[in-house]
This record gives sequence, structure tokens and C-alpha cells, in this order.
Amino acid sequence: MNSLRRLPFLLLAIGLSALAAEERPLLSLQPTAAHPGDPVLVTVRGLTQVPTGTLGERPLRFYPVRDGFQALTGLAVEQLPGQVPVKVSVPTPGAAVPTELTGTLDVVAPGWPERTLKVANKFVKTKPAPEVQARMEADKAAFAAAFAQSFVAPLFNENFAWPRQDTVTAPYGDLRTFNGKKQSQHFGTDLRGAVGVPVYSANAGTVVMTRDAYASGNTVLVYHGAGLYTAYFHLSATNVKDGQRVERGQLLGKVGATGRVTGPHLHWGVKVDDLWVDGETLLKLDFNSSGVPAVTQRDKP
Repeated sequence: MNSLRRLPFLLLAIGLSALAAEERPLLSLQPTAAHPGDPVLVTVRGLTQVPTGTLGERPLRFYPVRDGFQALTGLAVEQLPGQVPVKVSVPTPGAAVPTELTGTLDVVAPGWPERTLKVANKFVKTKPAPEVQARMEADKAAFAAAFAQSFVAPLFNENFAWPRQDTVTAPYGDLRTFNGKKQSQHFGTDLRGAVGVPVYSANAGTVVMTRDAYASGNTVLVYHGAGLYTAYFHLSATNVKDGQRVERGQLLGKVGATGRVTGPHLHWGVKVDDLWVDGETLLKLDFNSSGVPAVTQRDKP
């Protein structure tokens, strides 16, 4: 699978001076160097009580994992390059205040590609017809309801996989001009495919929406827990129904050219913590990492 960006996935370990070395929690980040729009996995090992924390100004919602806790969040596409602080408050038995672990996420310039596309004029009119506007409003409400699932621990126990194996024709973050006028940014990953070829679930979860939407065509949304959703757009057919449990690699539908498209393909989207993020980075996250650090700081005296 082609990828325009390859990110380093080292783990950053943070020393904790308040506890003895053998009891010291370890904070790790995946990735440690990210682009705007990337998902970020924060792991704290060596804890028995749920921590709290932030990535920049975004609060972290932790769920339990082996020997600790994880939180999944993301960077907005508007995030400026530089260092983003990570702060995690750790409950400390017998202490009046919690102990704080700190780290830094390096954010690098995205270098978004740009392209010009030609679509049917009805998709780029400044003011859509009343019946189209009504349909778009109904779609918007349906998507909002689907994305309003309760926060739960992950519904999966494996890492994420491609929904189909083929060439990436348009990566996440593309800056697009439609018919020489309307501009937008691409918040998904487009995968080449002929009409009718299968599309699979990237991981285990629950189907929270199947819908024929005006822009995205035949659509399937899967909730994976932990505030994480995957979206499958422009399908020619769907093979699942709302509320259905699906497993990693299970057939969801078939590639199509429904909705606002220039030709048949799969638009695969990933939404984390209310942000559309880069699915190619999600595929590189190791949710089962032991958290063993690559770099360790000594405790300060």
C-alpha cells in the first residue's frame, strides 16, 4: 500500500520523581512526531487507578488496558507545527495531591497535496435546491446521531487493518478545488477499486449507521469504542444493518460510485474524539504495545 508519509513510532518514557523507580509509571506516545490531523495514542503503564490528562488543550479519556490505561485522541488539521505538551495526573496513595507525568508531542508541518477535480455541477452550486437542502439536513442529523455513541472501552482487541488492499488515490489532507471554484479539504483516504469489489471492516465494532446520503452515497459507520469510528463511503451495496456487531475483516459492502464522486472508489474515514483523522496513521498504532520505552529519563533528585 502506497503511503505519502511515514512516521517514527518510538515510545517516549517519562520519569516520575515522586515514586520509587520500581513503582514508576511510564508514559508513552504513539507517534512521538506527528502531523496535524493524526490520531494520537497515549499509554500509561504501572497504574491501578484511572488517571486524568490533556494533550495540548484536549482532555484525555482513559480506559483500562493491561497494566495501565490508554487514551485515544487526535490533532486538528489546524494544529500549528511545534511541541504540544502532554500532562497526565496520576493518583498517588497517601499523597495530598496527584503526581504529574509530562511529555511532549512534536508536530511537524503537514505539506498537504493540492488537486483540482471535476464533478457534476449540482454538487458545487452555491445554494442547493430546497429538496436537496432538506436531504442534506436530514443526512447531517443522521450522522450526528450515529456519532453520539456513549464512550466505552475498545470493542476490539487487535490493531486496525486496511478495509481493502489497493492503491491510495487521494490521501488524507488533500486540498481540493472542485470545478475551478469550490475549495475543501479531504478528511479521509481514497482507495482505488472497481464497482462491486468487497470492502471490509477495519476492526471489530458495532454498525451505528447504514444510509444512502446525498454526498457520501451508500454509507456504513462502525463504532469501535474509545470514541473511535470508521466510515465507508460511496458503496454500491451494503451487507450489514444498524446495530450489527462486526469483526475485523468482515464484509461491510462493495465499492461503488454513489454520492459526490468522480468515479468508483472507497472513501475510508476515521473519526476520533470528534475529529476526522488520518487513517494511515491509525493503521500504524500498536494498541497492544508493552509500553517499554525506547528512551528513558532519570528521575530528578
